[in-house]
Amino acid sequence: RDKQYKKAHVGTALKANPFGGTSQAKGIVLQRVGVEAKQPNSAIRKCVRVQLMKNGKKITAFVPNDGCLIFIEENDEVLVAGFGHKGHAVGDIPGVCFKVIKSSQCLSFGLIQRQEGKTKIINFDSKNVIVINIHNPE
Repeated sequence: RDKQYKKAHVGTALKANPFGGTSQAKGIVLQRVGVEAKQPNSAIRKCVRVQLMKNGKKITAFVPNDGCLIFIEENDEVLVAGFGHKGHAVGDIPGVCFKVIKSSQCLSFGLIQRQEGKTKIINFDSKNVIVINIHNPE
C-alpha cells in the first residue's frame, strides 16, 4: 500500500511514464520487431517500435490479433494504449507494456474480422481521387 501511495504522490511515476499521464498516445512506427516469449512458451510475438509524437520517447508496442502486423508499415501513424497491469508487462511478453489500438485509418481488431482494410488513396490529378480498400489476402 505504501508503495502505491508513493508512486502516486511523489511525482516520479508521472515523469517515467512515456504517456505523461494520458491513457493513449499517437506515434510513428520506426520498425517492426519480434519479441520472444518467456519460458515455457516458445513463440515470437509481433511488436512494433514506436516513437511518440508528444515527447519523442521510444516504446515497444504489441500488435494484437493474428496477421494484423501486415497492415502496419514503417512511418505509419499508430495510436497506442496501455496493456494492463498499471504499466507493467503482461503475460509472456517481456518488457512490452503497450498495445497498438489503431493504425492509420483502420482499427486493428476490425482488420482480423475483415470489416475494414487499410485504405490507400491514389491521386491521378487534382479532380479525380480513387480510394482502394485492401483486405487481408487469402
